[in-house]
Amino acid sequence: MRVKPTTGRQAFTMIELILVMALLVAMISVAAPMLSDFFRGRTLDSEARRLLALTRAAQVRAVSEGLPMLLWVDPNQHTYGLEQEMPPRDGDPRALEFALDDSLILEATKTAPVSVRGKSLTAIRFLPEGVVDETSPPVLRLTSIDGFTLSLVQTTNRVNYEIRNNHQ
Repeated sequence: MRVKPTTGRQAFTMIELILVMALLVAMISVAAPMLSDFFRGRTLDSEARRLLALTRAAQVRAVSEGLPMLLWVDPNQHTYGLEQEMPPRDGDPRALEFALDDSLILEATKTAPVSVRGKSLTAIRFLPEGVVDETSPPVLRLTSIDGFTLSLVQTTNRVNYEIRNNHQ
């Protein structure tokens, strides 16, 4: 049995391959800046959601343990965390601390500072009754380096916080 050679084209020419590669490079160069903005926005959004989840965890801990809890913010160290207001001598074993992404700034509206870990810091104080103390900041603002802002705003009933979008 003899195989007949085919007479039609079976491969792409070099010109066609170069043209396709040039189109791909052009599309990627247009899409890359948009994707970087998308990922920066995701960082801001995920940090705001983590902070909101921490407010819920603080509230639940305050109610379940019957002790005031502090969600503190240290803007100089780019950290924030959660611990008992008056931890035991050996510290709060369930204390949490998070490092803020370098591209974000976390600030609170001015309130009276609270002593946390030997520092004078802004803190949201959750009472054992499940409400936010009236001396707590009503707003925590997360700002990205490109000017986008998300705020954690205290609800009117002072029970918890919610995320609000404030694009500048």
